[in-house]
Amino acid sequence: MRPLTNDETKVFFEKLTKYIGENVRLLIDRPDGAYCFRLHRDRVFYVSERLLKHAVSIDRDHLSSIGTCFGKFTKTRQFRLHITALDYLAPYAQYKIWLKPTAEQQFLYGNHIMKSGLGRISESTAKYQGVVVYNMADVPLGFGVAAKATSECRHAEPMAIVCFHQADVGEYIRAEETLVG
Repeated sequence: MRPLTNDETKVFFEKLTKYIGENVRLLIDRPDGAYCFRLHRDRVFYVSERLLKHAVSIDRDHLSSIGTCFGKFTKTRQFRLHITALDYLAPYAQYKIWLKPTAEQQFLYGNHIMKSGLGRISESTAKYQGVVVYNMADVPLGFGVAAKATSECRHAEPMAIVCFHQADVGEYIRAEETLVG
């Protein structure tokens, strides 16, 4: 387990900024203690410094994970967010999409969001902006990328894709092996 390099930090924070904007600093400077991001086996973990001090005594080969996995670096060194980061991204999300109850199941099965399933969308959401997806009861379901801007969504056809699927809570069941380690 090691700190992220400058290049890794840049790629990682660009991805986080896409979803939560300037609120990235709120993840690190928290009132309940200092937190940091650490890389272990191409996965980025969000861990408190207090827990990190205890983990130093564990051999790297025997450590499977520590803290919360935010995602992993691909072989091409791009960063892919995991659904395990949703609980930390949702409170700070700048752009949100709410789904109608009829579209929730389709999204949780890994499908994109159609205009017919769109309940609400945050004002001034830009095209290709990272969004957190909620149901109508404000429960975070996952995240994606807006396929259309807010103004374009108003005039889109019912079967037009308005949000590209990135991750959803259904992945806890569908991709259990890849999320854990």
